[in-house]
Amino acid sequence: MRLQFAVIFALVCTQLSAAPKPPNLIFVLADDLGYGELGCYGQKEILTPQLDRMAAEGMRFTRFYSGATVCAPSRSVLLTGKHQGHTKVRGNFPNPESAIGALGANDHTFAMALKSAGYTNAVFGKWGLGNTGEAAVGHPLRKGFDEFMGFLGHWHAHNHYPDYLWHGEERIALPHKVVPVGELGGGITDVGRFYADDLLADQGLSFVARHQDRPFMLFWSLIIPHANNERQYETGDGADVPDYGPYALKDWPKQDKGHAAMITRMDSYMGRLMDQLRLLGIAENTLVFFTSDNGPHAESGHKLERFTPAGPLTGRKRDLTEGGIRVPGIAWWPGTVKAGSTTDHVAYFGDWFATACDLAGTTVPTGLDSISFAPTLKGRTEDQKGHEFLFWEFHEKGYDQAALYQGRWKGIRKGSVKNPLALYDLTNDIAEKNDIAAKHPEIVSRIDTYLKSARTESPHWTVK
Repeated sequence: MRLQFAVIFALVCTQLSAAPKPPNLIFVLADDLGYGELGCYGQKEILTPQLDRMAAEGMRFTRFYSGATVCAPSRSVLLTGKHQGHTKVRGNFPNPESAIGALGANDHTFAMALKSAGYTNAVFGKWGLGNTGEAAVGHPLRKGFDEFMGFLGHWHAHNHYPDYLWHGEERIALPHKVVPVGELGGGITDVGRFYADDLLADQGLSFVARHQDRPFMLFWSLIIPHANNERQYETGDGADVPDYGPYALKDWPKQDKGHAAMITRMDSYMGRLMDQLRLLGIAENTLVFFTSDNGPHAESGHKLERFTPAGPLTGRKRDLTEGGIRVPGIAWWPGTVKAGSTTDHVAYFGDWFATACDLAGTTVPTGLDSISFAPTLKGRTEDQKGHEFLFWEFHEKGYDQAALYQGRWKGIRKGSVKNPLALYDLTNDIAEKNDIAAKHPEIVSRIDTYLKSARTESPHWTVK
């Protein structure tokens, strides 16, 4: 009897030890990178061999959308799994210590869900959803992350050579002299010893190595290729980068060289990450997802016509046309995500919450605007659910709204809720050149009804 029990016990232990470990999750977020600024999305001038390799070894999304057309609300959508009409932070708020621009005490993030599922979580880079003072309630260490290093405020993150970075809740001084410009934390620094994204890349790779034996989640929130806006205002060149790399001998203005060099430098980080995961032997159990927080900027002073950063799309950062919100999306998971695959599944930032929970084997909280795209990643397209509508708004130019209906029909209202709705058929007009609202009044009516009901009221981000 004892022998029989011992055999059964041994079998149970073997099955438990052989149970698959939930995958590690790495979400890499570029800042202000356009849909067309990578070679695998049609870029001809900027070299991105590592991200192109990532796409060749993984899956490229052609219909992936950011949470918003500017930084803070896009990140709020990502972290909370709620679209821009439901998430707390709906625009960039200038006071970094105001609770208006921070996640609230009741905001549940995907990191919190993963932490409850046994994951160790870190965020390195730009946070922008909780600082000090009243905004401390939204600090990353209070939102499910075990480690943090980087920038708490958006304007502080304009400084690629900062005089300090946050490590947890401690300010770590760096030997750079920043000349302040304005009162929001931005400034100008000459080329210094420590380039912020280089430091943060090292931190991210160190975190992966230290936590390779148990499930981890890394939110790597890059600073590049965001411009140093203050330097651009003062000197005309906002492309802060240590060197021009392969573009040094190009017959281009320095702003163009700098912008391209920032993206190629970012690309090199992705090569280091993929190589490290393979060297550690955990690539097959790690999903890496790469994307951008919104469309491309023009704030380095570089020539957009040289790079056509939105590719075939119209608009850029701060626009609700496709160029402002459709972004690259590359999934890499050797052995699970089919190499060289492409998907036209329509997904957006808010879907990462449900996807992460799905892969981690934990329950998705109720009340989210989030649908897991794990079936698409695993090639089970027959099981993939989709959104009937997606929603965006923008508060810096009056009040703009946009909705995507059935993945095809794009409705945009600019300036005020009183203004007429423009309608575009993205299947036949990806550049949104032809307003066909008059030809499809029934679709306009459906989108109009949705736009009036899709959002909840917010004490600061009001409808105009």
